[in-house]
Amino acid sequence: MRTVVGALIFCICTTALADENWNQFRGPRGDGTSTEKGLPVEFAEGSSSIIWKIAVPGRAWSSPVIWGKQIWLTNAPEIQNTTKEKPKLDKPLEFSAVCVDLDSGKVVHDLKLFAVDTPQFTHTTNSYGSPTPFIEEGRVYIHFGAYGTACLDTQTGAKIWERTDLPCDHFRGPGSSPVIYGDLLYLTFDGYDQQYIIALNKLTGETIWKKDRNIDFGTTDGDAKKAYSTPILIDVEGRKLLISPFAAATIAYDPIHGDPIWMVRHGGMNAAGRPLYGNGLLYINSADGPNPLIAVPPTSEGDISKNIAWRTTKSVPKRSSQLLIGDLLFMMNDGGVASCLDAKTSREIWTKRLPGEYWASPLYADGLIYCLSQQGHVPVFKASAEFELVADNKLDEGFVASPAVAGKSLILRSKGHLYRIENR
Repeated sequence: MRTVVGALIFCICTTALADENWNQFRGPRGDGTSTEKGLPVEFAEGSSSIIWKIAVPGRAWSSPVIWGKQIWLTNAPEIQNTTKEKPKLDKPLEFSAVCVDLDSGKVVHDLKLFAVDTPQFTHTTNSYGSPTPFIEEGRVYIHFGAYGTACLDTQTGAKIWERTDLPCDHFRGPGSSPVIYGDLLYLTFDGYDQQYIIALNKLTGETIWKKDRNIDFGTTDGDAKKAYSTPILIDVEGRKLLISPFAAATIAYDPIHGDPIWMVRHGGMNAAGRPLYGNGLLYINSADGPNPLIAVPPTSEGDISKNIAWRTTKSVPKRSSQLLIGDLLFMMNDGGVASCLDAKTSREIWTKRLPGEYWASPLYADGLIYCLSQQGHVPVFKASAEFELVADNKLDEGFVASPAVAGKSLILRSKGHLYRIENR
């Protein structure tokens, strides 16, 4: 445990630096914001702003992560088990990690990590490779849910350690992404049969702590106990909290020891959005259920369900995460309705319907919000109290993966390709 605690100062300091690397799902702060300026606003297929575009055959919804000149993403086969029966395969399914050179777009590594003989049922809207990696200097952490987790050397591609013994019936496919704090790697397993969060030593892969959810879900239906959310770490009055939403509730854990600090019950299932923290409030997207979006002050202990500051049901996304910019909360729901709320009160400021369906989480940079649709639309509008569309871009393929930023480049993963887009 000494190495874990000793690394905390390093972790806290590095998170305060400028956006040098897009290291995890939704970027260096885990909130979908970038401090970069001068990103491309208008672009199209064949335009000079497409620096390169490469094919990524397969079916995986993980978002790109970037460290230096390396872009990493996971990949999985196009074939899926959608019958809820054990499939008869001619050969095992191979799950892989791909590294692409930022400058050239050339594939540096294409590593087959796990071979699966009997893949679980995966819904047609999901993939086997939906969790986004976490990357840091020299190491990348690849996660395929119950199928396996591996730590790789980013230069050689060598496998440093792996775990294939963490059980979970995802039922509709994995989705939660790994998170690191100090020397701890957090993995979330909210499945049909088991619901727990586990902390591993990121250097060795050994288990440090494991916490079952241990709540009354109010049902015996495992399908109503599933969730796909990725935790965040926040600092509340000098205390670090690991915020982990799941079906029915959200728990704040002590990140070092795993002790639950507080819990808020909000109902719902299939939670996928990553929480946000600001204005003294924690914003939690609980997806399906009576309270799809709530705000709660994260300062108490025990059951804080009576402390919910506000809740709303209007135009809330089920899959994508929100953006918190000052005291404005922006979101794009699955059906293409963009909206802006007063983050302190939930008062609706504006709504606007845009073309397409949206599952990818939006990006904020330099006063603008970028959204990516399943049909290839990439609308860009101002992050302001009045809706103003700045650009209406269209690319050939649709998007499920969320965008990433590398310097002044947008790194976009469509359903079949990876783009680097930058103003020339």
